[in-house]
Amino acid sequence: MNHLDINQIKDIIPHRHPFLLIDYIEDYVPGEYAVGYKCVSYREEFFAGHFPQEPVMPGVLTIEALAQTGAVAILSLPENKGKTAYFGGIDKCRFRGKIVPGDKVRLETKIIKTKGPVGIGEAVASVDGKVVVRAELTFMIG
Repeated sequence: MNHLDINQIKDIIPHRHPFLLIDYIEDYVPGEYAVGYKCVSYREEFFAGHFPQEPVMPGVLTIEALAQTGAVAILSLPENKGKTAYFGGIDKCRFRGKIVPGDKVRLETKIIKTKGPVGIGEAVASVDGKVVVRAELTFMIG
């Protein structure tokens, strides 16, 4: 298993606080997949407005966390060092549950297709073994 801490993640992808949405990578294979985690705290800035009476992590931020996890996989390839992975599209996206303070979100993105600077990843977010988000993410390396 290839583990990455937060500083090693920051060496691979350009995201920084408050928009770096993964806390650590449990395992990855460059160009193939990455499995990471987001430990959701009540102190997350978005909970102040989403929603004050019932804090829920915004679905679009879960998609972003999955994209960042995939970016670790694709940008850890030597030929992509120092580059950025941009969103090209989101397909087949389904939200199946809520993410709330105290959740430890498992983020898994598997690269299923690449052609030149464009690729597609299958992404799944889960909490306690239950899938909360599933999507197909298209990225472009710039």
